[in-house]
Amino acid sequence: MNHIIVGTAGHIDHGKTALVESLTGYNGDELKEEKERGMTIDLSFSNLTDGETNVAFIDVPGHEKLIKNMISGAFGFDVSLFVIDANEGIMPQTIEHLEVLNFLDINDVIIVLSKCDLVSKDTIKKRKNEIQEYLKKYKNLNLLKILDTSIKDEKSIIKLKDFLLNLRLNKEKSIDSFFRYYIDRVFTVKGFGEVATGTVLNGSIQKNEKVYVCEINQNIMVKNIQIHGQTCEKANKHQRAALNLNIPHGKLKKGYLLSNKGYFRGFKSIDIFVKNSENNTIKHNSSVLFLYGAKSINAKLSLYSEEKISGGYLVKATFKEKVYIMHNDRFILLANNHILAGGIVLDSINDPIKKNKKIPLLKALLKKDYVEAFSILVNNHKRGFGLVSSIQRFSLSHDEAMSVADKMDGVFTDKKALVVYPESSKVYIKDTILNIYEKNPYAFLSPNSLMLRMKWASESLIKTVLDTLVEANYLEIKKNIYKRVDIDDTNIEKEVQEKIEDILENSNFTPPAPYNIYDDLDIDRKMGDNILKKLTASKKVVRIAHNLFVSSKNLSKVLSIQKEIIQKEGYIDVVLFKNKLSLSRKYAIGYLEYLDKLDEIRKDGNKRYLI
Repeated sequence: MNHIIVGTAGHIDHGKTALVESLTGYNGDELKEEKERGMTIDLSFSNLTDGETNVAFIDVPGHEKLIKNMISGAFGFDVSLFVIDANEGIMPQTIEHLEVLNFLDINDVIIVLSKCDLVSKDTIKKRKNEIQEYLKKYKNLNLLKILDTSIKDEKSIIKLKDFLLNLRLNKEKSIDSFFRYYIDRVFTVKGFGEVATGTVLNGSIQKNEKVYVCEINQNIMVKNIQIHGQTCEKANKHQRAALNLNIPHGKLKKGYLLSNKGYFRGFKSIDIFVKNSENNTIKHNSSVLFLYGAKSINAKLSLYSEEKISGGYLVKATFKEKVYIMHNDRFILLANNHILAGGIVLDSINDPIKKNKKIPLLKALLKKDYVEAFSILVNNHKRGFGLVSSIQRFSLSHDEAMSVADKMDGVFTDKKALVVYPESSKVYIKDTILNIYEKNPYAFLSPNSLMLRMKWASESLIKTVLDTLVEANYLEIKKNIYKRVDIDDTNIEKEVQEKIEDILENSNFTPPAPYNIYDDLDIDRKMGDNILKKLTASKKVVRIAHNLFVSSKNLSKVLSIQKEIIQKEGYIDVVLFKNKLSLSRKYAIGYLEYLDKLDEIRKDGNKRYLI
């Protein structure tokens, strides 16, 4: 089905709500205060359906004091139904609402001249010319049509209705692998609980599916879904939906983001591109109201430069709480309840980058030159730049981000780990490997063992470097273990086994943990574990606790000392044993628990006795 969200806009009393009622039969001014004052205060919603097309209406307030509510609704528009009184023409809120649509990049606009029954044909013609001329100043607005109407002229309403139902918009491509929905209203319904309303901006949501509330870091269940009063199993992109959510009263707020866990992180500062409205200026360190999604939040603006770029400024916006937003999202800035500016989000993730690198990065993001942006970020992240957050950071799917990385020179891309590494990473890893084998010619390494030393490096990256050393005839690989080609491997396992035995024997009663032994010998952990298992099976080594292996000879000595303490003191416990051998509690408890396994020992509380 073709779903279109049409948002009304225009000056107060130009007939927006009456027009929607004539189209749908629904009067949006339901609140008592709205009826008393004769104007729309909050957002109201209705729809029009015919065949395979559903047109959902968002009726926004036109009063200048309610501009925040108007902007909140405008974020969900696919197309604007802009109402202008044929008698009054362009008025102050007409201009302000057009600025909002232009800043939010609501490209498609249908101008409806209302109350045409009250003016002459010449006036209507004059108004159309005025409007067409005035709209030329807004580069982001695409005028679809100007229709003259009157709620008293049924033919004009039918004509408008037909035009809306036959709309086929070129909707901008979006990523639909995740769900995104900003709450624009939240209320409690007796017997059902909390209900949120909003527009599905990305993906879809199903009944009984879990949704993540970013601001409170909580997964909650969607108990029910309604679309225009009809219960549904699923809500899709471009649909207005009411979600009945399994959450206590008071925890949800207008502006909260519902999504899938793992897609969004919140930050208290983001980088943005800002264009000021007519007769306004952007000042460094100024305080403004930042509006995005359905949320309004105080922000402080810090200009990176006084120089204009593409007619605007590169700015850092800082907030007192985290914002959940993504690259290329639109926003509006208010000052004293009037539109100061608008713009787009460039970098939604607060990354510590020096100013001399940050400005080129933001310029690249503004031009959507992602190859250049990736290059700057990769060079700034010497240990690899992760693309897991590419959806939020670049509005790119993981496949699209990988495609960008493929166009870069001098990098290594791990497509499984979603990390791009600069060439210097490979050089560092190679030098590290060579240094290990120079110091210890009998080292036996694997990608996994090296990952434990270089936790930032992926297995694929390390294996690539190891394989280049194999190609250079410096290393050879056997059973996924890399060794120097000039080292005889006839008795490799025997040699390693003897070294492990020597370490355990010489460490007396405080043997090191296996992984420390493997690191000292520069051997792969899997190889070391297999050798240790063989030593244990042959009873040359005994495991007395997790990660605590001791040679059989040293264990025999410990057991003798323990029995001597019991014969002298009548019992043994942790304190007596620790003091006798100066052991740490870890070793003392391990040896005592092994002692408990002997038939000749009886344990009573924390004390052990000879039977």
